[in-house]
Amino acid sequence: MGFHSLFWSIILISYISFGTSTTQKFQNFTTSPSDLKALTDFSSCLESVILDWNSSTYPDCCTWSGVTCVGPKVVRLELGSTGLVGKISASLAGLDQLRVLNLSHNFFTGSLPHNLFHLQNLEVMDFGNNHLEGPINTAICSSLPRLQVFKLSNNFFSGKIPENLGNCSSLKYLSIKGNDFSGSIPVSIFELQYLSVLHLQNNKLSGPLTEEVGKLSNLVDFDISNDEFSGILPNIFVGLTKLEFFSAESNRFTGELPASLVNSPSLHMLDLRNNSLSGSLNLNCSAMQNLTYISVSSNQFRCPTAGLWNCSRLDAIDLSFMNLNCESSFNFKNLQSLTQLSLSNASMHNLSGTLKILSHCRNLGTVFLSMNFHNEEMPQPPPEGQDLEFSNLKVFVLGNSQIEGSFPAWLRGCKMLQMLDLSRNHLTGSIPSWIGKFNNLYYLDLTNNSFTGHIPQSLTMLLSLQHKNFSLEGTPFAFPLYAYGSGNNTFKRTITYKKVSSFRPSLLLSYNKLEGPIWPGFGNLKGLHGMDLKHNSLSGPIPWQLSSMTMLEILDLSHNKLSGEIPQSLVDLSFLSSFDVSYSQLHGEIPTKGQFDTFPPTSFEGNKDLYHGSISDSSFTPSPPHVTRSPPHHEKLEIIGFPFWFGGVAGFFITIAMCFASGWVFS
Repeated sequence: MGFHSLFWSIILISYISFGTSTTQKFQNFTTSPSDLKALTDFSSCLESVILDWNSSTYPDCCTWSGVTCVGPKVVRLELGSTGLVGKISASLAGLDQLRVLNLSHNFFTGSLPHNLFHLQNLEVMDFGNNHLEGPINTAICSSLPRLQVFKLSNNFFSGKIPENLGNCSSLKYLSIKGNDFSGSIPVSIFELQYLSVLHLQNNKLSGPLTEEVGKLSNLVDFDISNDEFSGILPNIFVGLTKLEFFSAESNRFTGELPASLVNSPSLHMLDLRNNSLSGSLNLNCSAMQNLTYISVSSNQFRCPTAGLWNCSRLDAIDLSFMNLNCESSFNFKNLQSLTQLSLSNASMHNLSGTLKILSHCRNLGTVFLSMNFHNEEMPQPPPEGQDLEFSNLKVFVLGNSQIEGSFPAWLRGCKMLQMLDLSRNHLTGSIPSWIGKFNNLYYLDLTNNSFTGHIPQSLTMLLSLQHKNFSLEGTPFAFPLYAYGSGNNTFKRTITYKKVSSFRPSLLLSYNKLEGPIWPGFGNLKGLHGMDLKHNSLSGPIPWQLSSMTMLEILDLSHNKLSGEIPQSLVDLSFLSSFDVSYSQLHGEIPTKGQFDTFPPTSFEGNKDLYHGSISDSSFTPSPPHVTRSPPHHEKLEIIGFPFWFGGVAGFFITIAMCFASGWVFS
């Protein structure tokens, strides 16, 4: 027999064998009657519909979306983020070979059926991000010997954490964050020797943190933030040799940091902000060589010891909201990996010296310095060649400090700037025209200063704001940024931002002494969401070209000296939700239709010659706004199931066989 014939025989035999075995497997793939009933009963309890779950059209439920079978038995049911509404049926307990049960990110209500905790083959159970409630069955781990992942996060479960959780001896990942659990952590949990992730944050857990935590030798990620724990942090970290992430923020911990914590060689991230910890911040970075992130804001620590400045791998430091008052001890020169720094409200002084020190951190991209350096002078660049250099700066926030002087000329070299906040200071002079040459700048807040002159016309050419769908690289804040809404220097609210993209593209120039026109070129800024120019001395007409700012949501031109009519073209701003031209010198008829039918009379008051139709503005009563709520959007679950693989593999072998039969392959 020649090589060609031999090879062909092998291929043919393999193909026949494959086809026979596959056909047999496919024929045996019909779901067991008990599993089919369990799934159909589950589906019938839903208030929503799973489109291809129809036993009359698709009698083999192993082909249904989210269902995976081995032979006739269902082993995986994965319906996360599919918009399901209703209660979870106890019928799922009939899937006696189920290994993975994922119903997360849906709209399930009610309690969990108790009999689901008797699925002995279950390895993953995820009910996170639903609206489930009530206490958890105390027999939760009596029959789950193989359970490795258990998630109940972001629901409304209450009561105490069941002590029996410690019986799930195979558990590696436990997340019950974002519920209403109370009491202490069950001691049995500390017997879970394989546990690597323990998320207990955002509950009402209380009491001291027991030293028993030190038994979890495989723990990598431990989060107890936003609970009600109190007392001192126990000296347990010497036993947690794999711990990389520890967050205990927003609790009631007191006392000094334990020695085993500040010498932990495994820690990557340490978040202790918003407690009542005290003493010296004596991190031993000779030992903590993996530390990249530390946040200890809103505590009572004294100045950092010299050890902190040896943490050469530190990427983010948050020392805000503490009475440090220790500028002389700061030495950032060794922190060449540092990209994010927050020293807001830390009783800092000597702005010029601080900026000079920080300029040595060549990779620094985000700097928060607000509420410091009160009444100091804004530093200006010294002679040529000695300028402050922040070539990688993307976010610079220095607000609410009553700083004197003019716009910082040293910012001119910060070509990568995306966000600049110099609000609530006493800066004077003009806003430089070069600020409009920053191609990435999309958020500028200069409110509550004393800037004079015209608005720089270059701001109408900000490249990042000329595109509706402009997207930045994305600069997530390692720690939240606190911004303060204000009106005439009176603080009204505090807003927490966690990433740059949380800030809508905005030009905020209110409460200054700016004069001159509103440039028609602002119509170029199609990506701008907020424009606030109130309380200045701007004059001239409102340009009709502003109607080209198609993404605009907020436009406040009140308390100026504007004249002329309100352009009718502004009714085309379909996203405009807040509009104010009060207390100016406008005249004529107030536009109607579009969003203008939703604005209150206060948006137009103080303009004696403005009117709505034949009715004066004092009698103007618009229709109430009509709000259309969009249904929640969920990703459609796409699963490549057995028929896809069977067809693909069979097609491949058929093609090979035909090629050999025709003699094409070896001809």
